[in-house]
Amino acid sequence: MQKLKTLLRNLGPGLLFASMAIGTSHLVLSTKAGATYGWIMILPIILANLLKYPFFEYGIRYTNVTGRSLIEGYARRGKAYMWIYAGITLVTTFTILAALYIVTAGLLANLFEITEISITWIALGLFLFISLALIVGRYSLLETTLKIVISILFVALLVTTVMVLYKPAVTANPDFVRPPLLDSVGVLFLISLIGWMPTAVEASSWISLWSLEKYKMLGKKPSLKEALQEFNSGYITTALLAVFFLVIGVRTLYGTGTELSGQAVTFADQVVQLFTTHIGDWAYIFIAVSAFATMFSTCMTAHDAIARVSIDVVEYLRPDKKRYTQKWHYALVVILLTLVNFLVLTAFSANMGQLVALATFISFVLAPVVGYMNLKNVTSEDLPAETHPKRWLRALTYAGIAFLTFFAAYYCWVLLA
Repeated sequence: MQKLKTLLRNLGPGLLFASMAIGTSHLVLSTKAGATYGWIMILPIILANLLKYPFFEYGIRYTNVTGRSLIEGYARRGKAYMWIYAGITLVTTFTILAALYIVTAGLLANLFEITEISITWIALGLFLFISLALIVGRYSLLETTLKIVISILFVALLVTTVMVLYKPAVTANPDFVRPPLLDSVGVLFLISLIGWMPTAVEASSWISLWSLEKYKMLGKKPSLKEALQEFNSGYITTALLAVFFLVIGVRTLYGTGTELSGQAVTFADQVVQLFTTHIGDWAYIFIAVSAFATMFSTCMTAHDAIARVSIDVVEYLRPDKKRYTQKWHYALVVILLTLVNFLVLTAFSANMGQLVALATFISFVLAPVVGYMNLKNVTSEDLPAETHPKRWLRALTYAGIAFLTFFAAYYCWVLLA
C-alpha cells in the first residue's frame, strides 16, 4: 500500500510520456499496421518499445541524479552535441505539432459533424485553446488533466479491445494478398511506425524537463528507484495501448483491402467507424470521444514539451548562459509555436500524411545519434559511478542503436536503389 501511495504521489513525467506517446504512433500508425499488414506487425512494435526503452530511461536517470536537464548535459559534453540537438528541435518544431493538430482537428470535425469550417481553421482554434490553457495552468494543470484523461482512455481502450476480440473477426476478401512489407512502400511505413513507437527518441529530453518541473512542485526529489518506477508504469502503459490499437486494426480491417486515408477528416471517420462496426452504433460517441481525447492530450503534452525544449536549447547555445525563467518567456514561445505551425498547416493544405512522413523520417534517421548522446550523458562524470546504468541496460542501448541504424541505412538504400 505504501509503495502504491508513493507511486501515485510521484506520478507526473511517466504519465505525461504516456499521454504524449499514444497519439499518432498509436491511434494512426498502430491501427494502420494491423489493418494493412496483420499480426506480423506486433514484432516491430514490441522491438521498438524494448530497444528504445534505455534512451527514454536515461532522461529520468540523468535528471534525477544530477538535477540537470538532458539538454544541459549535452551542453556539458560539447557544442557539437548542442548543435545536433538544436537541428533536430528545429525540424520537429515545424512538423510534429502540425501533424498532431491536424489529426486532432479531423477527429473533432468528425465528432461534432463540422463541415462548414475547414480543418486548418479548426486546428487553429485548438492551437489557441491549448496555448491559453498551458500559459494559464502550466505544468500543474497539464498533470492534473492528464491523470483523468489517461485513466479513462486506458479503461476505454481495454474494454474496446476485449469487445473486438469477443466478436468474430472481419471476413477477409477471398483474393486478398498482404502487401509486401520490405518494398519501398512497406519500408517507408516501417520507418514511420518505428520512428514514432512509442515516440521520437528526442522526446527523452522532454521527460527530463518534466521531471524538473515535478521536483519543483513536490519540493524535493524522489529517489532514483521511485522515479524509475513511476516512469516504467507510464512506459508499460504506452506499450500495452500500442498492442490494443494493433489488435483493433487486425480484427476490424485486415484482409478487407480497405485503405486508411491520408486526409484528416476521412481518416478520422474511418477510425471511428472501424471501432463501431463490430461493437455497435451505440458505442459511436464513446469511441469518438476517446479517440479525440487521445490526440488532444498528445497535443497538449507535445506543445508544452517543445516550448520548454526550445527555451532550454536557446539558453545553452548562448555564450552568456542567460536563464529564461520568466513566465512570459514560456508564454511567448507557446504562442510562437502556434503561429509557426499554423503556417505549416496552411502550406501543406491539411494533408497529414506528408507531415507525418516528414516528421517521422527525420526522427527515425537521427534516433541513433540522440540515443548515443544520452548514453554519454549517463555514463559521464556528472553522475556517481553507482548510478550509472547497469551492464544489461548498456547492452540494450547498443542493441537499440544498432537496430535503428540498420533500418535507417536500409531505408536510404531503398530510396537510392
